[in-house]
Amino acid sequence: MKESAMSSRIADSLVKIAAGAAIALSVFQVWQGVTADLSAPVFRPVHLGWVLALVFLTKPMLKPSDSAIYTLSRGIDVVLVIAVVWASQHIVQFDYDDISFLLDGLTRADLCAGVILGVLLLEATRRVVGWVMVLIAALFIAYAMFGDFLPAQVASKGFALDEIIRFHIYSTNGIFGAPLAIAAGVVFVFVLFGAFLQVTGAGQFFIDMAFAVAGKYRGGPAKASVVASAALGSISGSAIANTVTTGALTIPMMKKLGYKPEQAAGIEAAASTGGQIMPPVMGAGAFVMAQFTGIPYSDILLVSIAPAILYFVCTLLYVHLMACKLGLQGMAIVTALREVFKQGWHFVVPLVLITSLLLLSYSPVLVGIAGCAAILIAAMCRSHSRISFALLLAGMKEGALLALPISVACATAGIVVGVVGQTGIGLQFTQFLMALSGGYLWSAMALIAVAAVILGMGLPVTAAYIVLSIMAVPSLTELGLSVLAAHMIVFWLSQTSNVTPPIALAAFAGAGIAGASPMRSAVQAFKLAQGFFIIPLMMAFSGLIYQSGAAVSFIWGVVVTSCVVVAFAGAIEGRLFEPLYRYERILLAAAAIPLVFATLSLQLAALAILLLVTAMNYRRYRTTAAEVVNQH
Repeated sequence: MKESAMSSRIADSLVKIAAGAAIALSVFQVWQGVTADLSAPVFRPVHLGWVLALVFLTKPMLKPSDSAIYTLSRGIDVVLVIAVVWASQHIVQFDYDDISFLLDGLTRADLCAGVILGVLLLEATRRVVGWVMVLIAALFIAYAMFGDFLPAQVASKGFALDEIIRFHIYSTNGIFGAPLAIAAGVVFVFVLFGAFLQVTGAGQFFIDMAFAVAGKYRGGPAKASVVASAALGSISGSAIANTVTTGALTIPMMKKLGYKPEQAAGIEAAASTGGQIMPPVMGAGAFVMAQFTGIPYSDILLVSIAPAILYFVCTLLYVHLMACKLGLQGMAIVTALREVFKQGWHFVVPLVLITSLLLLSYSPVLVGIAGCAAILIAAMCRSHSRISFALLLAGMKEGALLALPISVACATAGIVVGVVGQTGIGLQFTQFLMALSGGYLWSAMALIAVAAVILGMGLPVTAAYIVLSIMAVPSLTELGLSVLAAHMIVFWLSQTSNVTPPIALAAFAGAGIAGASPMRSAVQAFKLAQGFFIIPLMMAFSGLIYQSGAAVSFIWGVVVTSCVVVAFAGAIEGRLFEPLYRYERILLAAAAIPLVFATLSLQLAALAILLLVTAMNYRRYRTTAAEVVNQH
């Protein structure tokens, strides 16, 4: 009993310490965002040290229990926190102006601090991300150290431990490089903004708006799920978090209306994953893209609007066809849009504000902080949405905790980026991919898509994008794509792992809520998320990525992409207005391929086939409807 009481007291104490540290981290991040007082070599180690300490406090080495072993493990966690604090402080105090470390190497204390931080980063990654990312980082470190033992085609200079620590820890090239810079800056404040949306009730308002807009139509809850996920997904920062947040409401309603459990889970997963490519925020990866490419975020936002809308049109089309096949109707009772808007119109103002500021090319960090302030001010302006100080603190704590996996994953991804830069393996990988693809763009994209799915099985989306962009973007640019188009394609393909079997984490999360088979839910999500594969193809083979002076090409790209979406949806679901005959499905599938790859004349021929099949199907639909009316 004494051991149990002691274990409980220790756990309670650590929870309170972690809560206080999380709130303090949010305050620190906002302060740094506003003042920018700390330089990168100081701010980034402070942020990472804080994050690692929180991981060890909130993610125990062992599952909670009353045993003495658990108490011992929590004691070890405290020791790890102390080690992180010491190592981070030593790195922060490192004198970069003293060039003696370049001549004589690192001191024993410098080397010790670097090794401790690197090892504890991998342990924190194991706890919040998983073994796969740890193994990938370890593999790249091993390559940097022992690359001289490999065959000449893939060999590199073998770097000593001192050189690796100096490059990855005591510079802004590795762990403290661009990925962590983005996570510690703009991503954190937007995750905090998402947490404030939840505690103020703004998130629920957008869900209610979605039901008011789409709930009355055929398959209403499913369409509301798509609309709500589009509104909230880009801000939540996680497809899984979005699935759980909106799915808790939408999935039971879809099942009640008549969707099968695996269909409800798949719809929510596909819609929630799409939130990561929906402006204005687009998840963490888009900010990393801006950093990697040097292209202003406002430009990335603008070219992303049309592809994102097309993705959700694709998902809505599948949802509608599903509802038609199942004979579903809309919701019987739907709150009027006017009433919902009347209650929460003030929550629209912060979203308009951040969208406008991003388009005006203001600093994304300051835009995120302005959004946080705006959502709190908006909530306080009306009595029914006013929050207490305790809820404010809860939002700050939740925001910090939600950011932990992102910061840890980005820091570990920095190891991969650093090794690629230190060893030059990126050029060798590009040459290998070019040789394997035969110099064809479509085959290179197929290989990259497979790599994205494999990487995504164990990496968060942002980390998968970082690793894949470093290795694959040079191949795509060599094949003639612009830097922006290449990064956009890789960014989109990096999202696919959330909905692609055999490991589809967003679909699995939805399956848990729906009480469905995880694998069947993943298959449904994969079908509904076809846009993640179709639209990157169109980015490569059409003018879907808008470029200045190419308006006609862009419009044609939108038209052709829309037609490809309709063709594939009809062929897969077996209906448009009415069920399709087998030969019509074959014609639609056959028409879709030249719409993607062929010349203009063949595209026009394929478009004519699509229009002919659609017209025939619509004529049957009108005939059937007229017969039903006559019978009554």
